[in-house]
Amino acid sequence: MIYIINHDKFMAKKKTEQEKKPDFPLQKENYILLIIGFVIIIIGFLLMIGGKAENPNEFNPKIFSFRRITLAPIIVLAGFIFEIWAIMKKPRETEE
Repeated sequence: MIYIINHDKFMAKKKTEQEKKPDFPLQKENYILLIIGFVIIIIGFLLMIGGKAENPNEFNPKIFSFRRITLAPIIVLAGFIFEIWAIMKKPRETEE
């Protein structure tokens, strides 16, 4: 019996420039978008602060303002949705 061995399968292939790059799940573009989403969330939380009463025995109706009760939570939620999109977004293919 004669066995024929294909040596090409066993020889190490030289990796091209593209194959040498580590294949990370997130690229630079994704990290930039994550930072933008984080800033949006921080802005939402900054809009929530305030409305403190000068005297703890007095009620300050400023805590129920539109900005603190409606606008800020919507901005925070939009920031979290943006974060999810930034993680799921596929990076652009480079033509080289």
